[in-house]
Amino acid sequence: MTSEQVLVTGGSGFLGAHCVVRLLDDGYRVRTTVRSPERAPAVRAMLAASGSSRADSVSFTAADLTSDRGWDDAMTGCDRVLHVASPFPPTNPAREDDLIVPAREGTLRVLRAARDAGVRRVVVTSSFAAIGYGHAPTDIPYDESSWTELSNGVTTYAKSKTLAERAAWDFVANEGKDLELSVVNPTGIFGPALGPDYGTSIATIVQLLGGALPRLPKVSAGLVDVRDVADLHVRAMTDPAAVGERFLATAGQMTLREMALAIRASLGEAARRVPTGTLPDWVVRLAALFDASARQALPMLGRPHRATSDKARRVLGWQPRTAQEAVTASAESVLRLGLIEAATTSGARPARRS
Repeated sequence: MTSEQVLVTGGSGFLGAHCVVRLLDDGYRVRTTVRSPERAPAVRAMLAASGSSRADSVSFTAADLTSDRGWDDAMTGCDRVLHVASPFPPTNPAREDDLIVPAREGTLRVLRAARDAGVRRVVVTSSFAAIGYGHAPTDIPYDESSWTELSNGVTTYAKSKTLAERAAWDFVANEGKDLELSVVNPTGIFGPALGPDYGTSIATIVQLLGGALPRLPKVSAGLVDVRDVADLHVRAMTDPAAVGERFLATAGQMTLREMALAIRASLGEAARRVPTGTLPDWVVRLAALFDASARQALPMLGRPHRATSDKARRVLGWQPRTAQEAVTASAESVLRLGLIEAATTSGARPARRS
């Protein structure tokens, strides 16, 4: 056990819940924010489902990224903060500010409250979306030195993560006083879901297992296991070498077809509806004229967006699971929790905050 108390924002989310579990396992006292007190029992149930023996020890504070209310109480007595909460909708919103404003202003609200409460260090969950988009095609893997170019037609989500992270660095440099900042930039986060509110990436696994995607667009993406992202957050929270640094988190690159094949190989008959056939790019582009989910795939067509986690491995000693392990762990949890059936009846849904 340690006397330190850590605040995790957004403990009801996919990554937030795993961060809470990791901190509990490491002996920290943990507080987490939820947008409504009514969410606390569901979060505690997710933590218990993880096998944590200390789920009952977590305390809760109601706080929302769009309001100042609750953040001073959330920070009281906390030594460190993992700011994980961030909007992550499955499709682009009708108005960009519906996503950008809560991401940017919410990050500043958390940092301001942390500074005023005397918190020692904040780790902000950013994204590869703040690193690898809006650039000309390249075979050189992206690293922490790159920033997404906002002028080149990137998604609203990529804009929100880029602007929020830049605002965080500017705030700490100009107004942070003694507050320390580290940032984690994950690629697509997979791994075991703990309950019916799961990450947006897991929605892809639900669609694959449920047969909702008869053929697959030829897209690829970086993947990382949620448990390893939580581990990297804790390393960034404690290691002196992490102060003032960004850390890109990826375990490797997979195409959607490679993901489907990995699931089939792991689950056998349970994965019988998982497709392996692909769609020509022109079909995806045509579908994007009418379908929002197809439009989401356009930035990845023919653009592998390779990334490297050499810095996290070298500086913090981080060793992630393979991308294949992350995908199969996702699929196994989807079946175990009955998320395919729940999604069919609208009982399960991607978490709105990652």
